[in-house]
Amino acid sequence: MTLAETMAALESMGTAQNRKVYARHGYPAATFGVSYANLGKLAKRIRKDHDLAVALWGAGNSDARALALMVADPDAASEAEIDAWMADTCYYVLAGALAGYVHKTRFAQKKRKQWTGAKEEFTRQAGWDLVAHAAMQDDSLDDAYFERQLETIEKKIGRTPPNRVRHAMNSALIAIGVRNPRLRKLAEAAAGRIGKVEVDHGETGCKTPDAVSYIARTMARSAKRSRPR
Repeated sequence: MTLAETMAALESMGTAQNRKVYARHGYPAATFGVSYANLGKLAKRIRKDHDLAVALWGAGNSDARALALMVADPDAASEAEIDAWMADTCYYVLAGALAGYVHKTRFAQKKRKQWTGAKEEFTRQAGWDLVAHAAMQDDSLDDAYFERQLETIEKKIGRTPPNRVRHAMNSALIAIGVRNPRLRKLAEAAAGRIGKVEVDHGETGCKTPDAVSYIARTMARSAKRSRPR
């Protein structure tokens, strides 16, 4: 598909109701309001097309940028491109999606390290989202790495980091807690000392999960799925 064809398809799928909902989540005005279900269907039609992804990102439309991250080729990514995309990111949903994409690139480790210490809210959020992805998907990292992340989370989450950084830190703590039994104990202990994590979700129905109970539910579901039938 060409850029013009893709943008026309996105515009045809947008709805006023989705635009209202997305606005409450911080999306900028340049949004058609395409559901993520429809974005996923369109991404399957396109498959991987990095040149189109770059063009879609450049269009500046929120739906186009979300789709760009679905069709971009992680193997074709450059560090300069990733940094430019991060600099363009101005709301938490896109920051999370970008982190999911960056995790698949060869720059994931470097960006985890850089971004978790960034001053900008959404860059730092993406850094902690990368830590969560690593906890759930990267078997090459040892427990010592995640122990250090837990120590950082416990030390800094209560010192009023930006709103979305607190949420991402809490999510990373949960992800570390479900990685293995040993880290679960350490994560639950850290969560107990941290206490309730306050995040302002604005005019949305979103809530900040309690880490200990969320870890328990996740592990229970995992155990249930692994039982022989």
